[in-house]
Amino acid sequence: MCFEIGNKVAVIDDVIEGVVVDIIKNVVLLKDKEGMEYRFFKEELVKINVEQKELSKYIDINNRMLKEKAVEKKKKTQIFVKSKNEVVMEVDLHIEKLLKSTRGLDKYDILSYQINVARQKIEYCIQKRISKIVFIHGVGEGVLKSELNFLLNNYPVKYYDASYQKYGLGATEVYIFQNPN
Repeated sequence: MCFEIGNKVAVIDDVIEGVVVDIIKNVVLLKDKEGMEYRFFKEELVKINVEQKELSKYIDINNRMLKEKAVEKKKKTQIFVKSKNEVVMEVDLHIEKLLKSTRGLDKYDILSYQINVARQKIEYCIQKRISKIVFIHGVGEGVLKSELNFLLNNYPVKYYDASYQKYGLGATEVYIFQNPN
């Protein structure tokens, strides 16, 4: 791609945008809006005319395969299962099930978002008098599970590992004590 000094560019695999201030052979020097200067190879950059968040407002998917993928991503994060006259809400806390993209988010932001979703679902179940909820969090390093346990200690609930046969090791089942009033 041919760049000129003054072009607005974005880094392909990062959340960095800026203006080209110098070009030395295959290396482009760009300055972001905070004044930081970065060096990238030309192959790592793309010219932009409009902010990415502005472009996403006008997305129009005409490709059939892309439409199918977009529909697959819109699956619900919760499933109500009724057995023995009991409603059980299932919530998958894997970040790829909650957000389309995690670009620009670090691990702390992702964990905070997941815990926030869990808090909302617990409060929803308390409000709607749903007595059981299953959080699918995966095995991983156990950070999400321990933060989830810390959150659950603030509510009138008891929690335990969910059915191994149905969910494997990466799920927590929560029983919500309902106030009879």
